[in-house]
Amino acid sequence: MAVLERITSPDDLRGLSHDELVALCAEIRAFTVEAVQRTGGHISSSLGATELTVALHRVFRSPEDKLVWDTGHQAYVHKILTGRRDRFGTLRQQDGISGFLVRTESEHDQFGAGHAGTSISAAHGMAVARDLRTQDHHVVAIIGDGALTAGMAFEAINNIGHLRTRVIVVLNDNGMSISPNVGAMSRMLDASRIELHRPQVALVSRLTEALRTFRPYRDLRHLTESVLDRMPAGDLAEEAARRLLTGLKAILMPNVLFEELGFTYLGPVNGHDLAQVEHVLQRARDLRDGPVLVHVQTQKGHGYTPAEEDNQKWHGVSAAGASPATAPTYTKVFADSVREVMRADERVVAITAAMPSGTGLEPLFAELPGRLFDVGICEQHAVTFAAGLATQGVVPIVAIYSTFLQRGYDQVVHDVAIQGLPVVFALDRAGIVGDDGRTHQGLFDIAYLRALPGMVLMAPKDEAELRDMVWTAARHALAGRGPIALRYPRGAGTGASLDRLPREIEIGLSETLREGADVTILAYGTLAGAALAAAERLEPEGIRAGVVNARFAKPLDAERILALASRTGKILTVEEHAAAGGFGSAVAELLAEHGARADLEILGVPDEWVDHGAQKAWRKRFGLDQDGIAAAVRRRWPHLIATREAPAATGGEAPG
Repeated sequence: MAVLERITSPDDLRGLSHDELVALCAEIRAFTVEAVQRTGGHISSSLGATELTVALHRVFRSPEDKLVWDTGHQAYVHKILTGRRDRFGTLRQQDGISGFLVRTESEHDQFGAGHAGTSISAAHGMAVARDLRTQDHHVVAIIGDGALTAGMAFEAINNIGHLRTRVIVVLNDNGMSISPNVGAMSRMLDASRIELHRPQVALVSRLTEALRTFRPYRDLRHLTESVLDRMPAGDLAEEAARRLLTGLKAILMPNVLFEELGFTYLGPVNGHDLAQVEHVLQRARDLRDGPVLVHVQTQKGHGYTPAEEDNQKWHGVSAAGASPATAPTYTKVFADSVREVMRADERVVAITAAMPSGTGLEPLFAELPGRLFDVGICEQHAVTFAAGLATQGVVPIVAIYSTFLQRGYDQVVHDVAIQGLPVVFALDRAGIVGDDGRTHQGLFDIAYLRALPGMVLMAPKDEAELRDMVWTAARHALAGRGPIALRYPRGAGTGASLDRLPREIEIGLSETLREGADVTILAYGTLAGAALAAAERLEPEGIRAGVVNARFAKPLDAERILALASRTGKILTVEEHAAAGGFGSAVAELLAEHGARADLEILGVPDEWVDHGAQKAWRKRFGLDQDGIAAAVRRRWPHLIATREAPAATGGEAPG
């Protein structure tokens, strides 16, 4: 009988022999690869964390002990071991299990996580709550080295070190986020990177670990720190003592930064040697006088050769049998358009936050060296970095997913918009994103950006117009006319021709796609095609529906919208965004401001969280396809449907 089939909860792991555990890890990898290739999902991160996950569940007792996973990419094995193996075939499918952590899905999921860098802060909160309630369980945050670049992670580490809260942070260091990690932190970790399969390295690691956990050393360290805290600031003895303590730490361990921040640092250890990982986790568990950081080095995609050889490709995979795109993706068209504007003007640069491949910009790093910047998982820094560039006459294009720009919102407000700086924001994955679920839906960007004075908001109807809008945004910023943002969806375009040169669109100018005397459908973004198809479907029913490609949510084409309100008196707005505060709300405000008498219907995403599942299925559910748009017109204005009478009989007398 396969070992994995005997595992229904973490408790089942504790009676296994070493050989059974090795077999279990191999079975988990095979099961994960097979299942995820059917459903789509993130393979490499979880494969690399297999032994680490097994060890965590053997050393700690979930859910009494709190295992707080960062992001969720590395947590598939955790899901498999905590009673969800039989449901794994529903991963990221509508009404199935999530690809991330969801508290309502399992008692073992301690904190919902889809964005990186949250685990240490959440774990700190749980540990302080434990201490306030005089409980005694362990709290463990498991964070990838890519997520450690997030400023929030260091804010938490700083606070934990200050309070000396008993928290264990496990750093799963594989040298990657989606693309290779960047930054000084990554270099520091690389400097201590061990050769995973050399036994002498493990021996040295054990010896230094023994020194760091040696009780007399720890007592001396705590005593010294206590004395230093009581010395007058600037005292020469204090300075000498601090230097002595720092030097002692530097001799005994690498990555002294973590020790200086108040943590006991254990590692690095080979994350694929189950015995080593269990041993170091047990030592961390037994140290109860302050926070501990366990440095575990792993290989992303470990144990599955294709993922080991190309772990960027295997970071996330599509479901087997997915239809190949017949048109380029919006992401590719965006990146090609950025290339055009950067070649046209050397003042233009581009910025991404650890997503060079996700935003399509990766090839440009080699083509245009020195003008592409990957700042790591640091959206706040990306925005203010762009603001600084803009003050000096450089035009930055900040390419960030809609859901991730939320993390830099204060910087958009304070550092860009208030100062009126010419920064271009390119919001990929705007709208319904599908399989990644509620943490990744791009359904709020119109609302959170539209409120900012001076901000221009655009959305294209197709990939050709996206190209025009990238060009327009760059020209707008180069002229110093303030911030401008464009949003575009995940997935393939419509097949629109890209043969002509890009052209600049007049700011605030909409486009009439179809005339209609009965009702006007105002579509914002790529739903314009569905709106046009809906209008054509309504024509045989006697409803003459006009369709306008709005292009801009701010500024609105007030002249055209008010004229249409006067002409038809009936307006349906359509957007792939939360109905509250979006494009339709902007139209409602315009009509109210001008006292325009028009019957307005707003069609968007209702006031609910959108879970994982196919984009097409969610659009159908919310009426954001051609059938739904046509149905909305019929439902709101049923009197427009032409009354059909039976044809009159011709010739002869009526039957008697």
